[in-house]
Amino acid sequence: MTPQCPQDWDPRSDDVIRDPLAAYDGLRARCPMAWSGLLGWTLTDNAGIRAVLQDPETFSNSVSRHLSVPNGMDPPQHTPFRRLVERYFEPAEVAGLEPELDGIARELAEAARGAGDVDLVSDFCEPFAVRAQCAFLGWPRSVEARLAEWARRNEAATREQDRQALAEIAAELDALVVALLDERRALGDDAPPDRTTRLLHEQVDGRRLTDAEIVSILRNWTMGEVGTLAASLGIIGAFLAGHPAEQERLRADPAAVPDAIEEILRLHGPLLANRRRVTRDTTIAGQPVAAGDRVTLLWVPANRDPAAFSDPLAYRPERDQSRNLLWGEGLHVCPGAPLARLELQIAVRALLDVAGLAPQPQATPQPAAYPASGFAFVPLRLE
Repeated sequence: MTPQCPQDWDPRSDDVIRDPLAAYDGLRARCPMAWSGLLGWTLTDNAGIRAVLQDPETFSNSVSRHLSVPNGMDPPQHTPFRRLVERYFEPAEVAGLEPELDGIARELAEAARGAGDVDLVSDFCEPFAVRAQCAFLGWPRSVEARLAEWARRNEAATREQDRQALAEIAAELDALVVALLDERRALGDDAPPDRTTRLLHEQVDGRRLTDAEIVSILRNWTMGEVGTLAASLGIIGAFLAGHPAEQERLRADPAAVPDAIEEILRLHGPLLANRRRVTRDTTIAGQPVAAGDRVTLLWVPANRDPAAFSDPLAYRPERDQSRNLLWGEGLHVCPGAPLARLELQIAVRALLDVAGLAPQPQATPQPAAYPASGFAFVPLRLE
């Protein structure tokens, strides 16, 4: 292991909490490969992160003590699980969800408009993310409140580095998943033909998935996706409320919504970071690192890097997004991107169709604290 270096930055410091985007940009500008006592090495520049993503042999995704399918796996173990998971997110697979997702989004948008002054995060973003995920998995409405509560508790426990609470939350979610699997097994041929049931019949290397593997897949699809989707919608809502002309442009041209979403989330990413483990001595951004070191990849400043994007802080939805790391890159590029893009487009179009988004007088969005990104609170007036 590389000896611990002087701490260059702390993601929990006052300046980061007060203005995360400015703090991350400043870190990238002065020290693209910094040290944090909490995170280990922290990489912030676009080119450096993309080089790491393209070298999975040197930078392993196997960073957790717990089974993580397929996110926490490296080839060759990763390959068959990744192929299995990708099938669930093919465009034709997720397209059939559009009517149900649209109904959920419009119901929530109408309810929020009826309330007038809302916190977009708690009144629209989080409920939509939870209900959309349950619709994707075929889980009953009775699960939604528990899933939302687990997502909030998980974020708080991660922020506080409360390992006991994180273990308890994971165990509770795992128990729910096992109960849903047992219910489907008991029903046999009468089990609902949803994605959760399908996982019971999947095979890898000629054998059925174990319950532990199915639980890991479903945990990744819930705890990770719910929080990221909700954060994305909060960021988009806050941006559009401050740009009424862009709202009007997107209402007049709904086909422009996908490009607008990609650019808004390039400017302010919903997922802050991922980790890698160094497998052999090497150098990143001029900094020697040793086998066994941890490297944290900060997506947010990498997507605002002037070396990768001309005038990076300007909103230009027509710009080339080929260096946008919103969905990652390489072997571990987000397999759920087709579903997430569909969910975001449906939710944004529903909000724009149902209401005008405006800031609340004398109230401002509250940035989310590490390890979250986006906003904890987005006070809007829906007109």
